Amino acid sequence: MLNMILLRIAKSAILSKFDERRIVDEESILKEYPDLAKDGAAFVTLKYDDDLRGCIGSIVAHRRLIDDVIHNAIAAGFSDPRFNALSEDELKYLNLEVSVLSEPEILEYDDYEDLQRKIQPNVDGLILKHGGYQGTFLPQVWEQLPTTKEFLEHLSMKAGASESIYSEHPTIYRYSVEHIQERFDKVEAL
Repeated sequence: MLNMILLRIAKSAILSKFDERRIVDEESILKEYPDLAKDGAAFVTLKYDDDLRGCIGSIVAHRRLIDDVIHNAIAAGFSDPRFNALSEDELKYLNLEVSVLSEPEILEYDDYEDLQRKIQPNVDGLILKHGGYQGTFLPQVWEQLPTTKEFLEHLSMKAGASESIYSEHPTIYRYSVEHIQERFDKVEAL
Protein backbone atom coordinates (compact mmCIF):
# COMPACT_ATOMS: atom_id res chain seq x y z
CA MET A 1 0.00 0.00 0.00
CA LEU A 2 1.43 3.37 -1.06
CA ASN A 3 0.49 5.13 2.19
CA MET A 4 2.33 2.60 4.37
CA ILE A 5 5.52 3.10 2.37
CA LEU A 6 5.28 6.81 3.17
CA LEU A 7 5.26 6.04 6.91
CA ARG A 8 8.19 3.66 6.46
CA ILE A 9 10.15 6.33 4.58
CA ALA A 10 9.38 8.96 7.24
CA LYS A 11 10.40 6.63 10.11
CA SER A 12 13.60 5.62 8.35
CA ALA A 13 14.49 9.26 7.66
CA ILE A 14 14.08 10.10 11.36
CA LEU A 15 16.09 7.04 12.44
CA SER A 16 18.90 8.05 10.06
CA LYS A 17 19.56 11.07 12.30
CA PHE A 18 20.38 8.69 15.17
CA ASP A 19 22.38 6.20 13.09
CA GLU A 20 24.15 7.50 9.99
CA ARG A 21 24.49 3.94 8.65
CA ARG A 22 20.72 3.94 8.12
CA ILE A 23 20.00 5.47 4.77
CA VAL A 24 16.84 5.61 2.74
CA ASP A 25 17.61 3.81 -0.52
CA GLU A 26 15.50 6.08 -2.71
CA GLU A 27 16.31 4.38 -6.00
CA SER A 28 15.16 0.93 -4.90
CA ILE A 29 11.98 2.42 -3.39
CA LEU A 30 11.27 4.29 -6.63
CA LYS A 31 11.60 1.06 -8.64
CA GLU A 32 8.77 -0.43 -6.60
CA TYR A 33 6.78 2.81 -6.14
CA PRO A 34 7.41 4.96 -9.25
CA ASP A 35 4.63 7.42 -8.30
CA LEU A 36 6.88 8.69 -5.50
CA ALA A 37 9.12 10.23 -8.18
CA LYS A 38 6.33 12.68 -9.11
CA ASP A 39 6.29 16.07 -7.45
CA GLY A 40 4.18 16.04 -4.31
CA ALA A 41 3.48 18.07 -1.20
CA ALA A 42 3.45 16.33 2.17
CA PHE A 43 3.26 17.13 5.86
CA VAL A 44 4.83 14.94 8.50
CA THR A 45 3.28 15.21 11.97
CA LEU A 46 4.75 13.77 15.14
CA LYS A 47 2.74 13.45 18.33
CA TYR A 48 4.06 12.45 21.73
CA ASP A 49 1.10 10.42 22.93
CA ASP A 50 -1.61 12.86 21.81
CA ASP A 51 0.36 16.11 22.09
CA LEU A 52 1.91 17.74 19.04
CA ARG A 53 5.65 17.13 18.98
CA GLY A 54 6.54 18.40 15.51
CA CYS A 55 4.82 19.20 12.24
CA ILE A 56 6.53 20.40 9.08
CA GLY A 57 5.34 20.25 5.51
CA SER A 58 4.97 21.69 2.06
CA ILE A 59 1.73 23.23 0.85
CA VAL A 60 2.74 23.22 -2.81
CA ALA A 61 4.47 20.39 -4.66
CA HIS A 62 8.00 21.50 -5.55
CA ARG A 63 10.09 18.30 -5.42
CA ARG A 64 9.65 14.54 -5.72
CA LEU A 65 7.20 13.20 -3.14
CA ILE A 66 9.81 10.81 -1.72
CA ASP A 67 12.20 13.75 -1.17
CA ASP A 68 9.45 15.87 0.38
CA VAL A 69 8.56 13.14 2.89
CA ILE A 70 12.22 12.56 3.82
CA HIS A 71 12.95 16.27 4.22
CA ASN A 72 9.79 17.02 6.20
CA ALA A 73 10.15 13.98 8.47
CA ILE A 74 13.64 15.09 9.48
CA ALA A 75 12.50 18.70 9.85
CA ALA A 76 9.47 17.71 11.99
CA GLY A 77 11.72 15.73 14.30
CA PHE A 78 14.69 18.03 14.51
CA SER A 79 13.93 21.52 13.13
CA ASP A 80 10.40 22.50 14.17
CA PRO A 81 11.12 25.81 15.94
CA ARG A 82 8.39 25.14 18.51
CA PHE A 83 10.19 22.09 19.94
CA ASN A 84 13.59 20.75 20.90
CA ALA A 85 15.10 18.12 18.63
CA LEU A 86 13.80 14.61 19.21
CA SER A 87 15.68 12.34 21.55
CA GLU A 88 15.96 8.63 20.92
CA ASP A 89 14.13 7.96 24.21
CA GLU A 90 11.00 9.66 22.85
CA LEU A 91 10.62 7.40 19.81
CA LYS A 92 8.64 4.69 21.60
CA TYR A 93 5.99 7.25 22.60
CA LEU A 94 5.54 8.84 19.17
CA ASN A 95 2.70 8.67 16.72
CA LEU A 96 3.76 9.28 13.12
CA GLU A 97 1.48 10.74 10.47
CA VAL A 98 2.10 11.54 6.81
CA SER A 99 -0.39 13.67 4.86
CA VAL A 100 -0.20 14.12 1.09
CA LEU A 101 -1.91 17.30 -0.07
CA SER A 102 -3.91 17.90 -3.21
CA GLU A 103 -3.06 20.99 -5.23
CA PRO A 104 -4.52 24.03 -3.40
CA GLU A 105 -7.35 25.85 -5.18
CA ILE A 106 -8.54 29.39 -4.54
CA LEU A 107 -11.82 29.46 -2.65
CA GLU A 108 -13.93 32.28 -4.08
CA TYR A 109 -16.21 33.96 -1.56
CA ASP A 110 -18.15 37.22 -1.17
CA ASP A 111 -17.81 37.90 2.56
CA TYR A 112 -17.03 36.17 5.84
CA GLU A 113 -20.46 34.56 6.09
CA ASP A 114 -20.19 33.26 2.52
CA LEU A 115 -16.72 31.89 3.29
CA GLN A 116 -18.06 30.00 6.31
CA ARG A 117 -20.84 28.48 4.18
CA LYS A 118 -18.42 27.29 1.47
CA ILE A 119 -15.95 25.56 3.78
CA GLN A 120 -16.43 21.82 4.24
CA PRO A 121 -15.67 20.90 7.87
CA ASN A 122 -13.59 17.75 8.36
CA VAL A 123 -12.72 17.77 4.63
CA ASP A 124 -11.02 21.05 3.76
CA GLY A 125 -7.54 22.07 4.69
CA LEU A 126 -7.16 25.84 4.35
CA ILE A 127 -4.41 28.29 3.53
CA LEU A 128 -4.84 31.97 4.44
CA LYS A 129 -2.69 34.53 2.60
CA HIS A 130 -2.88 38.28 2.99
CA GLY A 131 0.02 40.70 2.74
CA GLY A 132 2.73 39.31 4.97
CA TYR A 133 0.37 36.90 6.72
CA GLN A 134 0.20 33.23 5.84
CA GLY A 135 -0.95 30.13 7.67
CA THR A 136 -2.41 26.72 6.99
CA PHE A 137 -4.37 24.08 8.83
CA LEU A 138 -4.58 20.49 7.66
CA PRO A 139 -8.09 18.96 7.64
CA GLN A 140 -7.10 16.93 10.72
CA VAL A 141 -7.18 20.17 12.76
CA TRP A 142 -11.00 20.00 12.60
CA GLU A 143 -10.72 17.38 15.37
CA GLN A 144 -9.54 20.11 17.78
CA LEU A 145 -11.49 23.02 16.25
CA PRO A 146 -14.82 21.52 15.18
CA THR A 147 -16.71 24.66 14.19
CA THR A 148 -15.99 26.71 11.09
CA LYS A 149 -15.80 29.88 13.18
CA GLU A 150 -13.20 28.38 15.56
CA PHE A 151 -11.22 26.93 12.65
CA LEU A 152 -11.06 30.30 10.87
CA GLU A 153 -10.28 32.27 14.04
CA HIS A 154 -7.38 30.00 14.95
CA LEU A 155 -6.14 29.95 11.36
CA SER A 156 -5.89 33.75 11.38
CA MET A 157 -3.96 33.61 14.68
CA LYS A 158 -1.62 30.94 13.30
CA ALA A 159 -0.97 33.27 10.34
CA GLY A 160 -0.01 36.01 12.82
CA ALA A 161 -3.13 38.10 12.21
CA SER A 162 -6.27 38.80 14.19
CA GLU A 163 -9.64 37.32 13.30
CA SER A 164 -10.62 40.72 11.87
CA ILE A 165 -8.40 39.92 8.87
CA TYR A 166 -11.43 38.34 7.20
CA SER A 167 -12.97 41.81 6.80
CA GLU A 168 -10.02 42.54 4.48
CA HIS A 169 -10.99 39.59 2.23
CA PRO A 170 -7.76 37.56 2.39
CA THR A 171 -7.01 34.95 -0.26
CA ILE A 172 -8.15 31.54 0.93
CA TYR A 173 -7.07 28.29 -0.68
CA ARG A 174 -8.56 24.90 0.03
CA TYR A 175 -7.04 21.46 -0.35
CA SER A 176 -7.70 17.90 0.70
CA VAL A 177 -5.31 15.31 2.06
CA GLU A 178 -4.75 11.60 2.04
CA HIS A 179 -3.16 10.66 5.33
CA ILE A 180 -2.08 7.69 7.34
CA GLN A 181 -0.90 7.46 10.92
CA GLU A 182 0.52 4.77 13.15
CA ARG A 183 2.49 4.42 16.35
CA PHE A 184 6.15 4.98 15.51
CA ASP A 185 7.22 1.66 17.02
CA LYS A 186 4.64 -0.25 14.95
CA VAL A 187 5.96 1.09 11.62
CA GLU A 188 8.53 -1.18 10.00
CA ALA A 189 11.68 0.74 9.07
CA LEU A 190 13.17 0.24 5.62
